[in-house]
Amino acid sequence: MRCITTGLRLATLGALMVLVACQDSQTPATEIEMLQSNTASPALNTVPPDPTVNDLQDLMRTGRLSAEQLVQHYLDRIARLDADYNAVVEVNPDALRIARELDQERASGRERSALHGIPVLLKDNIDTADQMKTTAGSLALLHMPTPASDAFVVQRLRDAGAVILGKTNLSEWANFRSTESSSGWSARGGQTRNAYSAAHTPCGSSSGSAVAVAADLTVIAVGTETNGSIICPASNNSVVGIKPTLGLISRSGIIPIAISQDTAGPMTRTVADAALSLGAMVGADPSDAITDNDQTRSTLDYSDYLLDGSLTGKRIGVMRSLFGRNPQVDALMEAQLDILREAGATVVDIPLGGNNEMSAASYQVLLYEFKDGLNRYLQSRGGFYQSLEHIIRFNEVNERLQMPWFGQEIFLQAQAKGNLDEPAYHNALRLAKNTAQELLNEALSADNLDAIVAPSNGPGWLIDLENGDNGASVNYVSSSGLAAISGYPSITVPAGYVNGQPVGISFMGQAFSEPLLISIAHDYERLSAARESARR
Repeated sequence: MRCITTGLRLATLGALMVLVACQDSQTPATEIEMLQSNTASPALNTVPPDPTVNDLQDLMRTGRLSAEQLVQHYLDRIARLDADYNAVVEVNPDALRIARELDQERASGRERSALHGIPVLLKDNIDTADQMKTTAGSLALLHMPTPASDAFVVQRLRDAGAVILGKTNLSEWANFRSTESSSGWSARGGQTRNAYSAAHTPCGSSSGSAVAVAADLTVIAVGTETNGSIICPASNNSVVGIKPTLGLISRSGIIPIAISQDTAGPMTRTVADAALSLGAMVGADPSDAITDNDQTRSTLDYSDYLLDGSLTGKRIGVMRSLFGRNPQVDALMEAQLDILREAGATVVDIPLGGNNEMSAASYQVLLYEFKDGLNRYLQSRGGFYQSLEHIIRFNEVNERLQMPWFGQEIFLQAQAKGNLDEPAYHNALRLAKNTAQELLNEALSADNLDAIVAPSNGPGWLIDLENGDNGASVNYVSSSGLAAISGYPSITVPAGYVNGQPVGISFMGQAFSEPLLISIAHDYERLSAARESARR
C-alpha cells in the first residue's frame, strides 16, 4: 500500500499544506481497493465482452444478472486489469450498496430508465457529494472538503438509476496547466496508457474515461471537453464520444476551464449507448442559466434517432483542409467517405478550415475564464486553497510531486490576467465565438449541408514524459477546434486503425443538432463496423 501523509510548511501565502508521499513522482497517488460483495456472484459469467446497455438490461430484466453482480464484475475487472491502463483513480465504496438498492427497486416493479443498474465512471473533475474525491488530478485538492452536492449531471445519472462506479484519471487540470504536458498524466493518478498500446498516448484530457470504456472497465464513462478533451481520447481509444452543444448539459459542479466552451459528454462503445447516456444527462439546471432552453425543458429520447438508413439523402461536407497531412489517415478517411456515398449520402468538399486569429483569441478567453472560474469554484467548495494563486504556490512548494515532468506555464499566464470586466476579454470572446460560428454556419448553409465530416484525430503519438505532447508529429490531424469554440455539437465514431492505432471520424452540425448527428453516426457505425475490441 502506498502511503500519503500531510505536513505543514510556511510559505509566502501563509501555511500551505505540503503532501509528503512515500512514492516516487511516477507513481499514482491513489490505490484501487477491490470491493467485495456480501453475496456470491454466480451469474458473472453471463456478462458478455464489451456489452451494450441493451445487452445488460435484457439480462437483468430476465433475472440472469443483477445490478450488484454487474457492478462486482466491473470492480473485479478494474482490480485485475487497471494496473496496465492507469485509467481509474478511485472506486466508489458505496457502489455495491447502491446496486443492491436498485435491484430491490427492480424487484418491486420499478425501473427508472434504460440506465437502471448500469455502471458509470466519472472524470475526476466532476463533483460527487460522497466518499470519493474530486481533484482534477491535483494533490492540492486531495484533502479538500467533499463537495456539498453532486454535480447536476451526476444527480441526473443517479436519478436515472445509473451506478456511479468511480472516478477516472485525466490530464491534470483538464490539460490546462502546462504547455509541455503529457496527455493523460496527473499528479494524483500518474500516466494513463492507451487501451490499444501502452506506449502510445491516450490523448486528453478525458483520457481515463476513454480508456476505461475501451478496456471494458465500465459500460459508460463521462468526460468533459473545452477543446478536444472528449473527441481526441475517444478517437485515440476507438470509442464513441459526444461533445454536446453548449447549453445542453449543465456545468454546475464541474471544475471549470472556460464557461464559454466547457461541457460534459458521454463516452461509450456504441452510438446507441451514447444516445441513451446523453438523454439521461440533459436537463435544465437552475444553477446554470445557459441550460434554460427549449432543448432541456422537454428532453428528447435520443435513442429514437437510431434509425437504419439515416444517411440516405443527407448532404455531408468534407473538411478537406485536414487532409494531406498523413497519407494513411487520408486513405482511411477516403474509404469512410465511400461508405457514406454508398449509403445514399451526397458528399461534397467544402473550403472550411481553422483560423489562427480565432484560435489565438480563444486561448486568451480560456486564460481569463479559467482564473475567474477556478477562483469561484474553490471559494464555493471551501477548504484551504481558495484561488488559482494558492494552487500555483502549492505546486511550487510541492514541485517534486506536482511538477516532476512539466511546469505550470498556463497557470502563470492565467494568473496574470485581470477580471472578466476587461475589454480585452470581451473583444477576444466576441472574435473567437463569432468567427467559429460564422465559419460553421456559412459552410453548412452554402451547400445546404446536414453535417460536416472530418477525421477526428490522427493516430496517437508515443508517450514522452520528458518532452510532453510536443513530441507529436507536426502532421497530426485534429478537427475539434471549430465545434469547441463555437459551442456546436460534435460526435466521434471509430473509423479504423493506422498501424494498429485507432482513428475516429467526426460529424459536426448546427447548435442542438444532436438528433441529426446521432442518426448519421449510428447509420455510419452500422455500415462501417470499424471498431475492434481492446478488451482483455
